[in-house]
Amino acid sequence: MKRPDVYTRLANSAARFCGRPGVFILAAGVVVAWIVSGPIFGFSDTWQLVINTGTTIVTFLMVFLIQNSQNR
Repeated sequence: MKRPDVYTRLANSAARFCGRPGVFILAAGVVVAWIVSGPIFGFSDTWQLVINTGTTIVTFLMVFLIQNSQNR
């Protein structure tokens, strides 16, 4: 039996990790912390850029994990 390549092993591990309830709670907590910090930072452009950049990166990477999971 052939051993799975590095990408497959990494994608499987990441998918298992990201599918846990704790990861969802962590992500929701980050969003809540970002919302609460809005008034502190005056709803600045940088404040908005932080969440926009973070969510863009996470979404980009999750697309590949979802595609890998669907192909299995």
